[in-house]
Amino acid sequence: RDSPEGFLHPSSFRPTPGVQTSRQILEIAPTLLYLVAGALVVIGLAGLVLPLLPGAPLIFAGLVLASWADDFQYVGAISLTVFGLLALLTYAVDFAATAFGAKRFGASPRAALGAAIGALLGLFFGLLGVALGPFAGAVAGELSNQRSLAEASRAGLGATLGLVIGAGLKLALGFTMLALYALMRFMGPL
Repeated sequence: RDSPEGFLHPSSFRPTPGVQTSRQILEIAPTLLYLVAGALVVIGLAGLVLPLLPGAPLIFAGLVLASWADDFQYVGAISLTVFGLLALLTYAVDFAATAFGAKRFGASPRAALGAAIGALLGLFFGLLGVALGPFAGAVAGELSNQRSLAEASRAGLGATLGLVIGAGLKLALGFTMLALYALMRFMGPL
């Protein structure tokens, strides 16, 4: 503080021991961004098959954070726009697959709604609940529509099949996003 340049000159400031400087914090920031990005991607992958989590938006957010950590050197605005479109496409695919399964097997809108509710409630009953919840929900929806047990079972199968196909397609789109990111990040822009 006794510097010849004066009291407020930058050379008169010395970091306090044990306190991080802004330069040290900036060196940690990319690592923190990568950790958060990785967590978002993992949770997003789970969200592609679990109905409560917005899978594709979480994956997209993770890829944006990872790109930000790299100062957008490898993945830029065009690539992120493509990732965003792929994330939006997961919703269209999910809707179309569910509608296809329901329509193909003669399910009513109540069966599709019942399958979605069954999938949600099935989460509370472990793997068996996740597997059987959509079927049971669709059957219950059809039975509430005054259909026979045979018709309700057929509709339940269709609605469940639609949900499974939708989940598979959403996973494919999610892994496509990750593969494209990895290609651009580690092999350079396409």
